Amino acid sequence: MINKKWDVILESEMKKDYFKKLGIFVKDEYNKKIIYPEYKNIFNALRYTDYDKVKVVILGQDPYHGEHEAHGLSFSVREGVKMPPSLLNIFKELESDLGIRRTKTDLTDWAENGVLLLNSIMTVVKDSPLSHKDKGWEIFTDRLIELLGEREEPLVFIFWGSYARSKKVLIKNKKHLIIESVHPSPLSAHRGFFGSKPFSKTNEFLSKNNIEPINW
Repeated sequence: MINKKWDVILESEMKKDYFKKLGIFVKDEYNKKIIYPEYKNIFNALRYTDYDKVKVVILGQDPYHGEHEAHGLSFSVREGVKMPPSLLNIFKELESDLGIRRTKTDLTDWAENGVLLLNSIMTVVKDSPLSHKDKGWEIFTDRLIELLGEREEPLVFIFWGSYARSKKVLIKNKKHLIIESVHPSPLSAHRGFFGSKPFSKTNEFLSKNNIEPINW
């Protein structure tokens, strides 16, 4: 699947009945419908950020459902695609927080720098948000979060919005930092996302724990 340490860690999970059924369901959906991201990109978050390399987790709910947008990394879209409003607000907060003016919508460089850009649901039908909800993805990604929470090395978990924040219960190790706020979508960003300074808080925590900060 990924040919990294994730393969070893997730081996027993991927042998479970629910995951086998999920695999059959997903393949059938790709054969019948337009599904995002491309099949080869479903596990890009794990491909770009191996288990031992994760410093930060940014959790999304499910992929963007518009054409050419999703490519397997939460909140990230391919270059040349119109910037989604949530990502625009993330970049506004980044500039306000750290003075970094970013226009590159493809966040692969964050992933390669140790930011696991994970969607709780990893596939979606075109133009149908949450269409693959409750098919098994959440069981799989909850286990991923639990496994990361069991790591001894301190991590930062960034949870934006009520759905992501509901995953806090999966993290038992108090060594980790949980940063949470409302979602960066235009509907809620002004109610606590703007001014929350997640990027500087992340880097301060990493530096304090002798971990190289993220190059946002």
